[in-house]
Amino acid sequence: MGLVQQVLEIVKKRNPNEPEFLQAVTEVLESIRPVIQRHKKYRDGKVLERLVEPERMIQFRVPWIDDKGEIQVNRGFRVQMNSALGPYKGGLRFHPTVCASIIKFLAFEQVFKNSLTGLPMGGGKGGADFDPKGKSDTEVMRFCQSFMTELFRHVGPNTDVPAGDIGVGRREIGYLFGQYKRLANEFTGVLTGKARNWGGSLIRPEATGYGAVYFAQEMLKTRDQSIEGKICIVSGAGNAAQFTVEKLNQVGAKVVTMSDSGGFIYDKNGITEEKLAWIMHLKNVRRRRIKEYADHFRGAKYVAGQRPWSVKCDCAFPCATQNEITKDDAKKLIDNSCYLVSEAANMPTVPAGVDLFLEKKILFGPGKAANAGGVATSGLEMSQNSMRLPWPREEVDSRLRHIMSTIHKNAWETAEEYGYPGNLVVGANIAGFVKVADAMLDQGVV
Repeated sequence: MGLVQQVLEIVKKRNPNEPEFLQAVTEVLESIRPVIQRHKKYRDGKVLERLVEPERMIQFRVPWIDDKGEIQVNRGFRVQMNSALGPYKGGLRFHPTVCASIIKFLAFEQVFKNSLTGLPMGGGKGGADFDPKGKSDTEVMRFCQSFMTELFRHVGPNTDVPAGDIGVGRREIGYLFGQYKRLANEFTGVLTGKARNWGGSLIRPEATGYGAVYFAQEMLKTRDQSIEGKICIVSGAGNAAQFTVEKLNQVGAKVVTMSDSGGFIYDKNGITEEKLAWIMHLKNVRRRRIKEYADHFRGAKYVAGQRPWSVKCDCAFPCATQNEITKDDAKKLIDNSCYLVSEAANMPTVPAGVDLFLEKKILFGPGKAANAGGVATSGLEMSQNSMRLPWPREEVDSRLRHIMSTIHKNAWETAEEYGYPGNLVVGANIAGFVKVADAMLDQGVV
């Protein structure tokens, strides 16, 4: 039995009933076999065995009182996966599906994603099985304050810097930051994704979506193509999806779908800037379902209970959640002439779907590379907080473009170096791994 298989067996034994974590670890370890075989130092240093085990995992009770005066109890998590390159960095997710497996998979992915950005950030992730949907602002505030009352002792600007994720936007970041400031008695860059008027960075809300489009443009350049005029389908209607659509419109593409957990909308005329503004108000202010779009705009239709992967397109941008593209969905995309997939969500394609995309030579940008723009700009926000100096929009956007271009170049060249030309899954995983592994070896057995 080879080393990779041995480590996978250990992970399965130690983490039963954690399918998402096992999926993420398997995908990475299988793809980095070439570098493990080539470099004995990683085998001797037991880097794989250490890499798959979190440095620290915190699970805690989050009690809070709802608007009816009743006590509610949720479960909170923070997984501090690896700090070889810098403070732990990764978002907080508030969603009913949150559990140890999901937070561990996200933290594991974050290690490699953060490494690819070139910024000094380790990897972590956290969250709770709390659902902000249908809750009043006061209920969300009470929950966030209770959550941070435990979390604050484990985070800090030089230790662990959380950010937002699904269910955690600027509102939640504000409440979390306020409680941290109150408890720690300091105003510091402990969270990213803050409002611009009290320490946030320009472009941070847009960064994940913008970055996924910049990465898609880099992939298209390898075939001497432009994204202008391409028909694009987007899943999701949250932050990543909204700004993916915004950037696609700006570069001349035509977006025809968006979705939420209830179903998807299809607008053959395109989701224009004006229509996107309406969706942003629907989702960010009114907090309603995407179905209402089809009632409001003539020519649009709503398909309940389905995702948009059956719609004919040139490019697909999954922006919703993990495993939203099944093998059958991947086949539908290919059959419908899709030749580019840029993952703005984390691990949105099941392994069999990824294999199909690679087999058919689809331009495929894996999430840890394609959606790294969000955490990259969080890193830039950390830099601005440390300097006490905000950068103009143009500078942040320019740095984001450069980071996404560099990630693509690094993944592309690494894939070629290890005998997998054009395979950005292998390229991104190996490039991310090498930087973390070398730092771990430099720092000794810790």
